[in-house]
Amino acid sequence: MSGPKPPGVFVTEKSSGVRMIVGTGTSTPAFLGYTQLPEHETEGTATPPFTADERKIPRLIRGWREFADRYSIEALTKELAELLKAVTPDLVKVRKLERCSVLAEAVYGFFANGGTSCYVVGFTDPSKAVTVEMLAGDAEARTGLGGLETVPEVAMVAVPGLWDMTADVSTEKTPPPLDQTKGAALMGTVVGHCKTLRDRLALLDPPPGLLPEDAKEFAGTKLPSPDTDDAAFTALYYPWLTVPGIDGTRRTVPPCGHMAGVWARTDTERGVFKAPANQNLRGVLEIPTLMTDDQNGELNDKGVNCLRVFPGRGLLVWGARTRSGSRDWKYLNVRRLVSFLADSIQQSTTWAVFEPNDDRLWATLRHSITTFLTDQWRQGALQGRKPDEAFYVICDGTNNTSATIDKGEVHCDIGIAPVRPAEFVHFTITQIAGQPGASG
Repeated sequence: MSGPKPPGVFVTEKSSGVRMIVGTGTSTPAFLGYTQLPEHETEGTATPPFTADERKIPRLIRGWREFADRYSIEALTKELAELLKAVTPDLVKVRKLERCSVLAEAVYGFFANGGTSCYVVGFTDPSKAVTVEMLAGDAEARTGLGGLETVPEVAMVAVPGLWDMTADVSTEKTPPPLDQTKGAALMGTVVGHCKTLRDRLALLDPPPGLLPEDAKEFAGTKLPSPDTDDAAFTALYYPWLTVPGIDGTRRTVPPCGHMAGVWARTDTERGVFKAPANQNLRGVLEIPTLMTDDQNGELNDKGVNCLRVFPGRGLLVWGARTRSGSRDWKYLNVRRLVSFLADSIQQSTTWAVFEPNDDRLWATLRHSITTFLTDQWRQGALQGRKPDEAFYVICDGTNNTSATIDKGEVHCDIGIAPVRPAEFVHFTITQIAGQPGASG
């Protein structure tokens, strides 16, 4: 017991017992790709490079400078430049280093477009193809996609060098055509990972150099059917982008890294409920494949999000769809919003486990979830003029019967009305014939 106090005002803090739900992050991607140790280490980097074993497991990266130091980017680009100066460059070494540059360009594009942090998982032998089993990885060893199962912060998964992974490095002057069947199998592994965890989406890239008609065929034949659950966790962007290059060498790269940055930027500026479209692409010189509105419309119907050039407006993201044909999961922002809400509620209500299963627990859960969803409605994530029109939360005796209580279960039914993007804005213009002026 405290001793005597002089006259005055004293404040005692006491817990209110109110349980709050905190929104989870939505802006952190994971990039999987080729990386290797340089033949000659760079001296004087701010942070020491990762070893080969350290590169195989998920590593949090908080900026381009950190990535460049940790993954020896300056040393690797210097080696590539020296090889290209030779009269007869070593093709295998050159192509191995170029494969490593694909991952680096994606990470650079992510940070250039507004990203703040990402995870990187490396495959340390760029000369070899990556099999489905290697990409799936091992959760215990924390390799491949398996290593990302224990990283709840990840909300997007991208494999920018996926098409390089379909074959070993070629020693031929002209490499053989890409194997779309192997690429589709690797993509299926990424999508399966996202569907299983249900808190992240797969950012996919079509093969390089496709014409619009070829891209439509690829989406229709090589990717999950729009009728499947896999399609709801799949986002495909077309075409590839021409960038200035991290080493000053102009190159064409897959768009997934830049798009992950656009998603992160949109989440920060507006929220996860805003469709990540009608946004400028930063760090891009040009979009080499141009398309007409009709071609864009055909690809949009196939769930392919197009990157377009518009006069006076620059390079824009002109699509915000998943690959799903379902009305509920057609739009990226709806799928991401539902994943965000489910993940936030799940992570913030673990306190309820082993609590007495009675009216008091049900009321606390109702209050916590209702407060959280009301905040989301106020931010514009849910439709309706008032909260009752935007969502409902049922957790009482109607869905928690004596049978469910005996099983140790608490049931909480939640319904939401998410906002959908104004994808088509229609104007009707009528010309009114001018009336003759009155004569005086």
